[in-house]
Amino acid sequence: MKGKKRGWLFALAIMLLLLSACSKKEKADAEENVPEPEEIEEVEIEEEPEEEPEVDGSLLYRAPFTGVLTEEEKWARPVLATINNHPHARPQSGISQADIVYEFMAEGNVTRFLALFQSELPETVGPIRSARDYFIHLAKGMDAFYVAHGYSPDAQKLLANRYVENVNGMQYDGTLFKRSTDRKAPHNSYITGENINIAMEKVGASDEIAKVPPFAFHETVEDAKIGDSASMIVVRFSSSKDFINTFSYDPESETYNRMVNSILTVDKANGEQVGLSNIIVMEADHRTIDNVGRQSVDIERGGKAILFQAGVAKELEWKNVEGFLVPMENGVPAKLVPGKTWIHIIPTYSGIAKSVTYTP
Repeated sequence: MKGKKRGWLFALAIMLLLLSACSKKEKADAEENVPEPEEIEEVEIEEEPEEEPEVDGSLLYRAPFTGVLTEEEKWARPVLATINNHPHARPQSGISQADIVYEFMAEGNVTRFLALFQSELPETVGPIRSARDYFIHLAKGMDAFYVAHGYSPDAQKLLANRYVENVNGMQYDGTLFKRSTDRKAPHNSYITGENINIAMEKVGASDEIAKVPPFAFHETVEDAKIGDSASMIVVRFSSSKDFINTFSYDPESETYNRMVNSILTVDKANGEQVGLSNIIVMEADHRTIDNVGRQSVDIERGGKAILFQAGVAKELEWKNVEGFLVPMENGVPAKLVPGKTWIHIIPTYSGIAKSVTYTP
């Protein structure tokens, strides 16, 4: 009996060993037959560059300060000229060709223009007037060649230290700067576009743009027609009628014209009316610094702004972005209508609420 039992156990053990061996072989075969993971080839997708617009097969280029599309790529260095805005200096020459006109308070309630020329340089610019330190800082921020005739004490220090590349009528009165005979000094100093180029050569200034402004532009005027209706705009620097700007929107030309004291703003040199695609009012801190009434103007901090374009108004903010005064909307540059722009820098203490009114 014991012999049969041992034989049965022995047979059972052999069967278990055989089953175990088969199981291991099947497992090994299965592991050998597991397919290797396929290598996925990485394909780099190149984004196609944004195509420039074309007209009749020609590429168009967007001018950096106006956003206007042109067939010629113009990368001339911007020129910033201080232009007299005393009533005795009107009408001014060259302002119809300015890409941007900045209107600042100079002393008291008298304003001055800073006319920025980049798309084109007029034959004649003026009357040229004296520099202020904040004019010079604006020129420095934009890397513009600066033109003035005279200076305040603070401005003189900056110019003497060659803070910006510039030409000043105090050194070139009667040579690069000419006096007209139909007006009395200091309202009769002019400079030609040709002499501005000669001045740039004299000081070894580059004639090519070094800083491209961070402005944004609408593709069409229709894209800009979102906001409160604003066809008639009044901007007051003082109670004097000589420094109250009135703008009216012309739907046909899609631009604003400008009037002061009921007189339409027309360029004396070429007889052209000043037509504006954008009007911007920016608040900035002002402080009177001497008994003459000269101002200290903060162009760094930013603040409230309002933009008028395409017959509508938008309340925004403005910031100094790498030296450029830029209207901002939701944290990015607000889109402008391609064309010329007029920018008013008004004191925060009066503010947009008191200085600006508009009607549909």
